[in-house]
Amino acid sequence: MRAEFGISQPAVSNHLKVLRDAGFAQSVAAGSRRIYALRGERMTEAQRWVDEQVGLWTTTLDALDTELHRGRRAASEEES
Repeated sequence: MRAEFGISQPAVSNHLKVLRDAGFAQSVAAGSRRIYALRGERMTEAQRWVDEQVGLWTTTLDALDTELHRGRRAASEEES
């Protein structure tokens, strides 16, 4: 595991547990192993939330950019 992915097996297990606990993955016991699968609907929900955040922050940061440009322009005009 470490040679191929640069992460130890216990670290992978911890990551999978976090994903499972958050509802992003499900597991099924197969003998002494657990088989994991991503839950697509949860990934879709997460993507929807990210898209909403991007929209919110894009608008907010665009407004901030506009105000910064106005401030620079005003400062430049005062220097002239």
